[in-house]
This record gives sequence, C-alpha cells and structure tokens, in this order.
Amino acid sequence: MTGLGERARDLGITIGDREPGEHDAITDVPGVRVGHRTIVREPGIRTGVTAIVPDGVGPHAPLPAGLFTGNGHGKLVGATQVAELGQIESPIVLTSTLSAFRAADALVSWMLARPDCVDVRSFNPVVGECNDGYLSDIRVRPVGEAEVLEAIEDAARGPVAEGCVGAGTGTGALGFKAGIGTASRTLDLAGEPVTLGVLVQANFGGTLRVLGTTVTPAHFGMGESAVQDAGSCMIVAATDAPLDARQLTRLARRTVFGLGRVGASYSHGSGDYGIAFSVRPDGRPPRDQALSPLFEAALDAVEEAVLNSLFTATTMRGTGGRVLHAIPIPGLIELLGRSGSFTGDGK
Repeated sequence: MTGLGERARDLGITIGDREPGEHDAITDVPGVRVGHRTIVREPGIRTGVTAIVPDGVGPHAPLPAGLFTGNGHGKLVGATQVAELGQIESPIVLTSTLSAFRAADALVSWMLARPDCVDVRSFNPVVGECNDGYLSDIRVRPVGEAEVLEAIEDAARGPVAEGCVGAGTGTGALGFKAGIGTASRTLDLAGEPVTLGVLVQANFGGTLRVLGTTVTPAHFGMGESAVQDAGSCMIVAATDAPLDARQLTRLARRTVFGLGRVGASYSHGSGDYGIAFSVRPDGRPPRDQALSPLFEAALDAVEEAVLNSLFTATTMRGTGGRVLHAIPIPGLIELLGRSGSFTGDGK
C-alpha cells in the first residue's frame, strides 16, 4: 500500500519553469532528513508518523522559522512558541490527530536523552496532524513513543517515500486517496544559489485541478468521497536561503496559498498550516524586495507536492470497509489530453 512512484514529473506534468533539486524533495535542502513509520494493522488501522529532521536542531541550536495558519481547525503542538519566538528547536513530526500529544511527549523524550541536553528544563516540541479517521480507527491511537523515535532516528537524506506512507498512510484529499508528497526548487536569490523544499501531509477538501483542468471522482465513474470537504493539510518548507523569522512567516503564508492552485476549499473543518524554516541561522537575510522568486517557487513546489501525494497513493480500504480510491493515472492522462491542458511533453 505504499506509493507506486508515479510522480508528476514521471508523467510529464511540470509546474513552473524552475528546476527541482536532485531528488525533487525537501531533502534537497542541505542538512534536512525525512523518516517515516507506517502502521497498517487489520482490520482498521491505517496511520503513521513522518519526521522532518534538520541536522543538529535543538534547544541550544534553534533554527529561524515562521508559521502561518490558513484555517486553524487543528492541533499544532508548539505553534504559539514558534509564532512568538520565530524559531524551531525540534524536528517537526506529523501524525494522526489523536496521536499528536503522544508524539509530542515522545519528541521531548528524544530530546532530553541527547547528551547536549542534560541541562534542558524547557523545550518546545513541534507536532502537526491530520485526521485520518475515515480510514483508520483513530480512537485506538496506535502511534506511540517507539514509532516516533524510529521515524526520527531513521530519517535520511535522498529520495523521500510518498503516498500511503508515514503520516499520510490514512489520509485523502480533494476526493481521492492522498498522503505524503514532496517537491523542491532551485533558484537564484539575490545573486546566491538557494534551494527550497516542501513536504505536505495532504488531507483536505475541495475540487482537484491539474494543469487547470477540473478532476473529480465522477470523471472515472467513482462516487463522491464521503470526506470531500473535511480534513487538513500540514505543509513544511525548508530552505538554505538565510531568511529571518519574519521573512519565513511570509514564506509560510505562500505555502498555504499554494493549496489554492490545486483546488483547496479551506473549509470550516480544515486545519491548514504552513511552517517554514531556514537551515542557515547565522546568514545575512536578503532584502525583502528579492524574495519574490522564492515566493513563486513555494507556490510551484506546493502544487507539485500535492500532486505527488495524490499520484503516488494507492487505493486503500480501511475501518468499517470504507474506501478511498486513488486517481487512475491512465484515465487522468486521457482527461488532461482531451481538455487540451496536457500534450505529453511536460506542458
């Protein structure tokens, strides 16, 4: 039930003109690693953990960060301190709604066990969540300390598993099965080459748009999803551009704006959050006037990451026999071709 590897670029669907990094993933940003733990148990557990781990981050080595809340119907542990101080001092962990609090406790345990934290008496874990209760028996709360610690310790650079993995195991978006998606962009910022990477945990409502074409389950003879207008989206953006906290908040805002490109409804029940951080805490921030290319890259990367979360997911049956269907890729390509929005050459 993991992803099939049919990412947007594999299909010839490209978003924007800027080139991705080596892996087209958040791990293209130096020092950023990602780890997953996927929990699938019969008859109805479909959940997991995803950890975004910047090298060396901790109470004694925080990184500048910004937070933007598009719609605050969510449980983002640690949000107020990120907003107040403009920094993160932990990995960012994503999981299921009712497991967020156990995940936060596990993050505290992980940090307190580090040799460089023997004097730590206060610490702000950052944990985001999406409600995967449509497919997973969410009340069981199967995510525990072991799974969180394993996701953190196993976090690696390089390609990132997408689709029905980690915190995206039981999630769905825009009427289809979705999950984890990631993308990156390289660009010149004020005369310096920089990388921006994003990762999404997609679980939000609305009507999907791909290259400007509306795509619904009805196009493929499927019934409308029962969770069409519920859920959330967690977006994490990382960059090696030396932005300060205020600029990172501006960047985080653009990541949430990027959901609009794929048709997000930003409904009452959706928790739509963007967190952006820089791995260069001691760099000199660029002038604000230079940030527009980075903002545009964020919009493109979020759009592609959401598409990757959808295209790499597979149909999944969960608790109570409920099903979320993956987008049938051949049917999608045919639909895009008929609409004139896709010619097969990346346009």
